[in-house]
Amino acid sequence: MKRLLSLGLTSAMLLSLWGCTSAAPSADQTEVVVFAAASLESALTQIAECYQTEHKNVKFTFTFDSSGTLKTQIEQGAVCDLFLSAAQKQMNQLDAKDTTGENTKGLDFVYSETRIDLLENQVVLAVPPENPGKINSFTDLATSDYLMCIGNEDVPVGAYSLEILEYLGYSLNQLEEQGRITYATNVSEVARQVQEGVVDAGMVYATDASTYGLTVVDAATPDMCQQVIYPAAVMKCGQEESYETAQDFLTYLHTDPEAISVWKDVGFTLVQ
Repeated sequence: MKRLLSLGLTSAMLLSLWGCTSAAPSADQTEVVVFAAASLESALTQIAECYQTEHKNVKFTFTFDSSGTLKTQIEQGAVCDLFLSAAQKQMNQLDAKDTTGENTKGLDFVYSETRIDLLENQVVLAVPPENPGKINSFTDLATSDYLMCIGNEDVPVGAYSLEILEYLGYSLNQLEEQGRITYATNVSEVARQVQEGVVDAGMVYATDASTYGLTVVDAATPDMCQQVIYPAAVMKCGQEESYETAQDFLTYLHTDPEAISVWKDVGFTLVQ
């Protein structure tokens, strides 16, 4: 509970930084609890505040983290009205209508009729502004003396990063033995480590590179890793009184011109 309160306060502070002016709380507010991938934090909080200017009775409570962590919290009983994942896998694992075989536990948390593919992103190789490791492409990872950060295996950006390393023929064990690789719990942590110069490079999403002011030196091609798609859906573990509002906000996210503009400004591509 303390963690949720802390994250809620952080989100509230972030919302105050943007141009839209949110309405004061009212007695008949509808709360919408949103679990979203860490890479969505900047854009989604901005869009939410703009939504609130037209829906003064709506209060958002956000939790931003890796999609794997959020999926686990949902599975363990957390209240979530709307889930936005950075990969299909975590949504599939919660969806009773999954056809990929990834829902191995028979979980039924997703209102499948509300599920959409919302956004597309791209995995890039990013370095601090002065590029101390002199890394200019993925191929430089074979010879350069560097320290690189990627997400953990259960984090979508980490899974994509491992696909890229495998495609390029790099041995993860060898990179670990040489002390060239370190791990983070979500993509924002990877980006912060690059930004602060703790590491020489990191694999992040293009949108995070933009948000954190990182220098992008290479981008993954479609044959290097699977397409980076963000699915979104209203969840059965949400509050009954919040269902319609959560569904309306999900529609707003991919149809409202202002929302679409925010996504594009950050670097996302709309799928729907």
